[in-house]
Amino acid sequence: MELRPGKPYPLGARYDGAGTNFSVFSEAAEMVELCLFDESGRETRYRLPEVTGHVWHGYVPNLIPGQHYGFRVHGPWSPHEGSLCNANKLLLDPYAKAISGEVSWNPAVFPFEPESDTQNNTDSAPYVPRSVVTNPFFDWTDDFSPKVAWNETVIYEVHVKGFSVLHPEIPSELRGTYSALAHPVSIDYFKRLGITALELMPVHQFIHDGYLLDRGVRNYWGYNTIGYFAPHSEYAARETAGVQVAEFKQMVKTLHKAGIEVILDVVYNHTAEGNHQGPVLCFKGIDNGAYYRLLAEDRFYYMDYTGTGNTLNMRHPHVLQLIMDSLRYWILEMHVDGFRFDLASTLARELHDVDRLSAFFDIIQQDPVISQVKLIAEPWDVGEGGYQVGNFPPGWSEWNGKYRDCIRSFWRGQDQTLAEFAYRVTGSSDLYENTGRRPYASINFVTAHDGFTLSDLVSYNEKHNDANGEDGADGESHNNSWNCGVEGPTDDHEIIDLRNRQRRNFLVTLFLSQGVPMLLAGDELGRTQGGNNNTYCQDNETSWIHWDNVDRPMLRFVRRLTAFRREHPVFHRRHWFQGQAIYGRGLDDIAWLTPDGNEMEDSYWSEGHAKSIAIFLNGKAVPSPDAFGLRVVDDSFYVIINAHHEPIDFTLPDKTWGRYWRMVVDTAVGWMDGKRPLSAGETIQAVGRSIIVLQAEENGADV
Repeated sequence: MELRPGKPYPLGARYDGAGTNFSVFSEAAEMVELCLFDESGRETRYRLPEVTGHVWHGYVPNLIPGQHYGFRVHGPWSPHEGSLCNANKLLLDPYAKAISGEVSWNPAVFPFEPESDTQNNTDSAPYVPRSVVTNPFFDWTDDFSPKVAWNETVIYEVHVKGFSVLHPEIPSELRGTYSALAHPVSIDYFKRLGITALELMPVHQFIHDGYLLDRGVRNYWGYNTIGYFAPHSEYAARETAGVQVAEFKQMVKTLHKAGIEVILDVVYNHTAEGNHQGPVLCFKGIDNGAYYRLLAEDRFYYMDYTGTGNTLNMRHPHVLQLIMDSLRYWILEMHVDGFRFDLASTLARELHDVDRLSAFFDIIQQDPVISQVKLIAEPWDVGEGGYQVGNFPPGWSEWNGKYRDCIRSFWRGQDQTLAEFAYRVTGSSDLYENTGRRPYASINFVTAHDGFTLSDLVSYNEKHNDANGEDGADGESHNNSWNCGVEGPTDDHEIIDLRNRQRRNFLVTLFLSQGVPMLLAGDELGRTQGGNNNTYCQDNETSWIHWDNVDRPMLRFVRRLTAFRREHPVFHRRHWFQGQAIYGRGLDDIAWLTPDGNEMEDSYWSEGHAKSIAIFLNGKAVPSPDAFGLRVVDDSFYVIINAHHEPIDFTLPDKTWGRYWRMVVDTAVGWMDGKRPLSAGETIQAVGRSIIVLQAEENGADV
């Protein structure tokens, strides 16, 4: 068969109904072979006939979706100059829309012979996955993005497999798959829970590291990408080559119909190929020096800002193109609604320092497609100067790590946290307001996949990661957690009650803070990981949600909490509170009061042991215009916060703040129904470590 010249664009394999065009970038290559595999695995090689601007391309008539393929790159082998071309290594297409198979950790997949720097010339084809030509056609009729406003967004961070793999109401053949997330049982659960967006942990094709498999564990989280266009094949309900693409699209379409957005956790900072000792699967063999940041003094070695062995070279135009093409593909072809960028500071590094005006952000700002979806940064990496919370450009929201740390410290009773607590619950204006951003730039969270679950946060002082096989060296050691008196499970009812109260404290704080709340899947169900705060390799019941052991009172509490937030705009404002500072005197939309019911003096903020405060939120001063430009008003609220370990009496302020108040929730008890309204000047006791939310009433009639 003779290949036609084809076209250099688009990159990857593109089926047009009559055949397939193949295109791959490599500046290092001297020749590129297209390798096609039949159903028995027999390989046939064809030289790509054309090269245009370092893009090698060719067209194969009558080649249809489902075809397995790969590339072999002929070129210089010069490791210390950064070139690792070796035609004995079968390579994945960087633009592959689907990938089939897994890595078999034979020595053939590595660039060097074991324990040497001698070139390894063993053919790797029997041991590596294959790219798959996919069918680009899908019926998107009647699909529309929900486009939920940022200030009304509630994010649910969820693992595709872990959510449903043990769910008894989902058919066994669908559990742990994309289809399971779109099953009516799941849709009903999401709707009743009140979330508006699923943030899916990595679904780009990833690999399971050999050293993990040797220890009897697997890469569960998925932060080990090898295919930036391919949905991970293990999450597909069927094993047919390429079917994961259509299944993912159907999942998105079904979630959209239910009003739920899909946000992807994406890992563009590094790949699964590791450092100089890692495997040759794709990018290394195609053009190592273009795709990766290499040390200037010896290009044999990799720069590592990610802790994984390598860092993608964002300074190279074709690497930038790869990422932008990937993002646009997931938006335009897969219809996702946004992205959370893992270790996003790495993407902003130019020569070394994190640069807010780097090429990556410039291109996204100018892109008419990518700039219009939800963009969330994990604003740190492991390199020097990598912690960049608050420093990302306008248009970006951020995982607010300072929110997590402050709220945890405040509720475990740490001194001198009250002033920062005030900033965090009001949207972190100290981090975001000066850059022209709104409160929803802050993605607020107390727990995430990386760290303790909410139940473990109040049950363990120390991490318990023995099952990971790393002698406890992995995972964060400074968790700002508190076990409430006993490490791990206990039968002590007082400690159990305190732990439940602390969980409610965290949840009420999270959902009533300005900004965007993110709930870790399973926290509403009481999920525990037994104190393991780094379950990256625990693809088992340690990490999965146990639907047969659900904390139903907590689930009911969270459902009412999300509904309460949704019903009251005062808790999800689009704009900042007004005034010269977020606390002080004379603010018409917010006020801070002491337990005696008087406005706080500035000196109170600096009192190291101050842990008790009341917040007045004026519902008549919520500048959230609706579609007609009218002011949306709400009831006013009085939020009593007592992080002290002993009960404190709070006096309600005089009637200028409100004549009557109805108790809505007390975290010491739960939701309060049928209680008589309280009058201005009355005293109410807040037990140690609790929150009481009061809602203004127009009159004093019994409720």
